[in-house]
Amino acid sequence: MLESIPTKGRTLDHAAGVYDLVEPLILLGKEKTINENLIRLLTLRTTDKILDVGCGTGVLTGMISKKLDAGKAGLVTGIDAAAKMIEGARKKRKSTTCRFEVAAAENIPFEDNTFDSAISTLFFHHVDLNLKQKTLSEIWRVLKPGGRLVISDMHRPATFMGKLVSHVSRWLLFQPEIGENIRGVLPPLIEMAGFDPPMLHAMYFGYIAVFSSQKPVRS
Repeated sequence: MLESIPTKGRTLDHAAGVYDLVEPLILLGKEKTINENLIRLLTLRTTDKILDVGCGTGVLTGMISKKLDAGKAGLVTGIDAAAKMIEGARKKRKSTTCRFEVAAAENIPFEDNTFDSAISTLFFHHVDLNLKQKTLSEIWRVLKPGGRLVISDMHRPATFMGKLVSHVSRWLLFQPEIGENIRGVLPPLIEMAGFDPPMLHAMYFGYIAVFSSQKPVRS
C-alpha cells in the first residue's frame, strides 16, 4: 500500500475518490478544452519525457501520454504527495507511456536534466510561498536546458467574477496560499528560479492563468 509523502503543502487524499467528478464541475465543463490547450503549449514530440507536478488522479497526465510513443522512449511521469491520488491515477491511467509516483514537489526524486518539459495545473495555490519557490527550483533542476514549463493556476483576478471567486475561496477554504497567488507572485517566482520571463497565454474564468516559460539553454 502506498503512503503519502510528508510535506508542508496541502495534500488532497481526502478528495481522491471524488476528484474526477469535482474538478470538471469547478472548471464548468471546460476541463478537456483547457487541458488540450495546455498540451499544445508543450509542443510535444513523441520521444519526449514529461513531468506533471501535482498530477492528482492523472487526467491531464493520461491525455499527454496518448501523444507519446513508448517505442521511442516517450514517457510522462505524474507526481503527487497524496498516495490515494496516485493509487487512483495508476488504476485508471497507467500505461506504457504513463507512470505515476508518490513524491513531494519540493523534493522531486529524479536526476538533473531528466525531462524535456514540465507541466503543473491547479497545484501552486495549495502550497505556501516557500514551497512555491522550492518547487520551481526543483522543476528547473530536473528539466533539460531548453526545457519548457507550462503552469495553469490561480493568479491576479482580471474580472469582477474572478475577484469574487478567488477572494471567497481564499477565506472560505482558509488558504492564505491562494492569497499569495492572487497577489500575482507566480511570474516573479518563475524568473527567480532561473526560467525565462513567463508568457501569459490565457485567463480562464477571470482568475486562472496559463503561463509558459523555458529553462535557458545556457544557465
